[in-house]
Amino acid sequence: MLPAAFLTRMERLLGPEYPAFLASYDLPRHVGLRFNPLKTDAPPAPPTFGLTPVPWEPNGCFYDPAARPGLSPFHEAGLYYLQEPSAMAPAGLLDVRPGMRVLDLCAAPGGKSTQLAAALRGRGLLVSNEIHPKRAKILARNVERLGIANALVLNEHPQRLAQRFPGYFHRVLVDAPCSGEGMFRKEEAAVTDWSEETVAMCAGRQYEILCSAAEMLCPGGRLVYSTCTFAPQENEGVVSRFLKAHLDFSVAAVEAPWFAPGRPDWVDDPAPGLSSTCRLWPHRLRGEGHFAAVLERRGDGQAQETAAEPLSPLPRAAADFARDLALSLPEGGCLSFGETLCLAPEGLPALRGLKVLRAGLELGQAKKNRFEPAHAWALWLKTAASTADFDPDSREIAAYLRGEAIPGAARGWTLLTVGGLSLGWVKGDGQTLKNHFPKALRHLSSGEKL
Repeated sequence: MLPAAFLTRMERLLGPEYPAFLASYDLPRHVGLRFNPLKTDAPPAPPTFGLTPVPWEPNGCFYDPAARPGLSPFHEAGLYYLQEPSAMAPAGLLDVRPGMRVLDLCAAPGGKSTQLAAALRGRGLLVSNEIHPKRAKILARNVERLGIANALVLNEHPQRLAQRFPGYFHRVLVDAPCSGEGMFRKEEAAVTDWSEETVAMCAGRQYEILCSAAEMLCPGGRLVYSTCTFAPQENEGVVSRFLKAHLDFSVAAVEAPWFAPGRPDWVDDPAPGLSSTCRLWPHRLRGEGHFAAVLERRGDGQAQETAAEPLSPLPRAAADFARDLALSLPEGGCLSFGETLCLAPEGLPALRGLKVLRAGLELGQAKKNRFEPAHAWALWLKTAASTADFDPDSREIAAYLRGEAIPGAARGWTLLTVGGLSLGWVKGDGQTLKNHFPKALRHLSSGEKL
């Protein structure tokens, strides 16, 4: 049962379109996945998934809900990210290019961050931040699963980051926490948690987050503000208030014929340009409700610099391991967190005082007389001197994802692949491949997910 006050407002706003909007709640929702070009430029298209393209995202596809692609080993290999189709729009509007410094300020669970990382193609820096610690851990896990090496995952308040990184980023995404009206068809909790007071509370919080984000955008940069709500107070209202207080920002018009224009007539005293914002309606396209505004800051495009984290050469144990298995590495230098060794991109900002969950690519544990590789390095790799490849439907892959040892003739550390895509490490003795799939992930891959 949808909230009565919500329905009354939507009927008033939509007028003749309201019956079609209301009828959309009785239709099956559309589900999507987005292929990960960091994993492969030619992803396999499993025929059982029933894929059709998402028009506004080149790597996006609708899939048949009966397919349950989250249970496929390709999901664990980071080949794709399950993402609601409308949610693919904001990151695409940000116009990210390789080499940029990009901030995803409200990033969990990671759909938009992993989309931004795909656009960077391993070059530049992605800072993915989430204020809630538990959600930040989920974000870090998804960054790892999709093989992203140039991301810094943080658990910070936006205001603290604004003080630390003034004018530092070329692109900023603010997918703001909202009242969730656009998710009513998808999530029952969004319905039960909704109230008019929640809408007002969200609008105030969104404005504060947007102001913090603006401080971190360089002159000439682009910021996308997005929500998954229909409420004008949280959408055009927040953007209008922001524009009046930040005269060096304006709304950029974008070519997005799939989306409806924003509605300046739904807020009092609207700032110029609100009709160039975007609304995604569930009765007009195959997706849930979303809003996005592309904001540009006037200026010369010169980003401010900040102190960089000192990086070190690759330690001998890790270098020997990489040489023996003919493993590649992303560009950058090393950071040590106790025994944990990470490889971070050059120019990584200084980390002192920040709550860091992930800094670049975790390579492994440098123990006293040995090196033990990390799962993250396996997922980033395309190949190794010693590999063991299995079909996605094989018993061996099913056993591996359950944490079991599997038969195999390889010796020593070996990259296990599924359909040619890296999935994790095994260690062989010539007859058996000992399982090194992380224990924390095994229950997610044994038929209990999605």
